[in-house]
Amino acid sequence: MSREVCDLQPRDGKTYRFYCCGPTVYGPAHIGNFRTFVLQDVFRRSLELSGLPAFHVRNLTDVDDKTIRDSQASGRSLKDFTDHWRDRFHTDCDKLNLLRPHLEPSAVEHIPHQIAMIRELMEKGHAYASADGSVYYRVASFEGYGRLSRLDQRELREGASGAVADDEYDKDSVSDFALWKARRDEDGANWWDSPWGQGRPGWHLECSAMCREYLGDSFDLHSGGVDLVFPHHENEIAQSEACSGHVMADHWFHLTHLLVDGGKMSKSAGNFYTLDQLETAGFSPAELRYVLISAHYRQPLNFVAKDADGKETFPALLGARQALQRLAKFEAVIGAKAGTPDMPTYDTLLAAKDGASFQSAFESLENDLNTPEALGRVFTAIKSIKVDTLSPKDAARERLGFHRVVAALGLRLPVTGEQAAEAPSEIQALAEARRDAKAAKNWAESDRLRNEISALGWEVKDTKEGYELCPKN
Repeated sequence: MSREVCDLQPRDGKTYRFYCCGPTVYGPAHIGNFRTFVLQDVFRRSLELSGLPAFHVRNLTDVDDKTIRDSQASGRSLKDFTDHWRDRFHTDCDKLNLLRPHLEPSAVEHIPHQIAMIRELMEKGHAYASADGSVYYRVASFEGYGRLSRLDQRELREGASGAVADDEYDKDSVSDFALWKARRDEDGANWWDSPWGQGRPGWHLECSAMCREYLGDSFDLHSGGVDLVFPHHENEIAQSEACSGHVMADHWFHLTHLLVDGGKMSKSAGNFYTLDQLETAGFSPAELRYVLISAHYRQPLNFVAKDADGKETFPALLGARQALQRLAKFEAVIGAKAGTPDMPTYDTLLAAKDGASFQSAFESLENDLNTPEALGRVFTAIKSIKVDTLSPKDAARERLGFHRVVAALGLRLPVTGEQAAEAPSEIQALAEARRDAKAAKNWAESDRLRNEISALGWEVKDTKEGYELCPKN
């Protein structure tokens, strides 16, 4: 609400309780969706590894316009259809090393809770039924609507906000939104009985009902993609606080979009990528996770997928492969020195408090979840540690600190000895052209080519033998 960085303190002094808006299970989640879920996972891990127990709730949207539309088109029941995509989502989450939430309630399971909440809103004068049996939230009844998104009240009155573009029902005001949608022929068998007639809940209501059920009227933090600030989270606040009279969430944590080749990800633009597609192209989930955490959560991340000729090269993923190989090589060396080949478990790391040379990297995560700074400090620490001079005890201490921050980032290290990927042919061609420019003493062209290589995620280092290409960290 304040647009400020604030200390996170649990309301009960014991456990940090937070809610994350989860997926709508009507198709495969794309890598833009997973940027949000991966960074939320880093947030939870950082809380727990800093010594603050967490309680993580993430919902599943298994009834809305999209799930009903696509299940009808597929000829499958809503449950069979959404269960399939739920299972696919879970498989992708496991591959990306996401901790499972402590609770994962679904919208369909909580329709009675949503009906009860609508009844309460109507009794308090915040909602009304229309002639067809739909029920709407009266936005004008809630003072302060729009304060999270800083929505201008004039825009709200004039209906310029687009708050209800998906509600094709009659209502008193253009700014009002649906709590209950009356049954329509195109819904098929997807309807439930209510005091206002047959129908189904509006999309925004499910999160308010499940937050209240599992986290109470007020809780510590609410998270989601930045695209949910308005109208979804504004509507949640209006619903929840009108019922309870209390602040819904003490802190809001929103994550910025993933861009692809500088543009918005979309199927129509041909830049819509899923984890399966990237695996088919030869990249691992660990490499994708590394890329997704490589930029700060409040900054857009540009996922460069194609070169200037439109060829898919994925330089960031290749850079992530090189970076993970460097981490794995350090783990092998420090593990051998420490004489402890077994990897520490997450539970072991929860009890670890000494970050050794990697403490500053962990502190970067504790300070506004600065993942790119944390990664940079990990590599700085690795470079500074002289493993040969360490005693086994000191090596074990450094190794534990290393794994603590790696666990907070959720990185799975590759098996040591795997062949490191070479730079793409396009990058190698640029490096060769730069070498020729240097030989001709064309310094301006040499600098231009170095900058172009850098913009593509690689660093060219001059050596006695010529040059070396390394991914940027």
